[in-house]
Amino acid sequence: MHKLNRGNRDKLQQFISITGASEKAALQALKASDWHLEGAFDYFYSQPQIRTLIDSRHLEELYNRYKDPYADMILVDGITLLCDDLQVDPQDIVMLVVSWHMKASTMCEFSKQEFVGGLQTLGIDSVEKFREKIPFMRSELKDEQKFRDIYNFAFGWAKEKGQKSLALDTAIGMWQLLFAEKQWPLVDHWCQFLQARHNKAISRDTWSQLLEFARTVDPALSNYDAEGAWPYLIDEFVEYLNENGIIQKNLSSDWSQKR
Repeated sequence: MHKLNRGNRDKLQQFISITGASEKAALQALKASDWHLEGAFDYFYSQPQIRTLIDSRHLEELYNRYKDPYADMILVDGITLLCDDLQVDPQDIVMLVVSWHMKASTMCEFSKQEFVGGLQTLGIDSVEKFREKIPFMRSELKDEQKFRDIYNFAFGWAKEKGQKSLALDTAIGMWQLLFAEKQWPLVDHWCQFLQARHNKAISRDTWSQLLEFARTVDPALSNYDAEGAWPYLIDEFVEYLNENGIIQKNLSSDWSQKR
């Protein structure tokens, strides 16, 4: 480590403290990413052969700490305890990112396979390592592609088992959570429109297309294509905005700078 300059030494120590990697594995990841931390994290988590060995006994102990006493799963009480250990609010969006990493099929529960498999993939075998990984998982929301993946994951995760659509109240709660990260100026108008005009469950197509709409159409609707292949609900939303004079011209330039 004496051959590294101070900046790279700091990055090495930061990488090791967050990932729990060995110095050798940390150096390999950082060099592979030309000493860019975010790229090094991506490299590290996509290359299981360079991760430090995870102690399966510790994973079993972690799972048993949170497991429901009457079911071989982690349920609401276990997740609440996990959040206490991680020092995060259960409503914090980072818990959605955690669930995405674990490929959880349902909100507020983890199967043993999901929990243990997710921790193995993340290189976590202790509460301390889990807590140290939270800033990295929060930072993933700033990555455009990862945000899209997390957004699309949220639909299946949040809907009721056996249902094809997402309950409106649940969808609205998820949109407010997710678009607080993207700072979409029209999210409150969208939710008000749904409650006033739609009041029905949300389809997967509408869910996925809304992100594209929020990402590509500015709040002033200056680049909205009425002939585009938007779901009818989004077209009706645009009509609603026009009918009620809710055109965010003053936010348009700010939004384009944030994207």
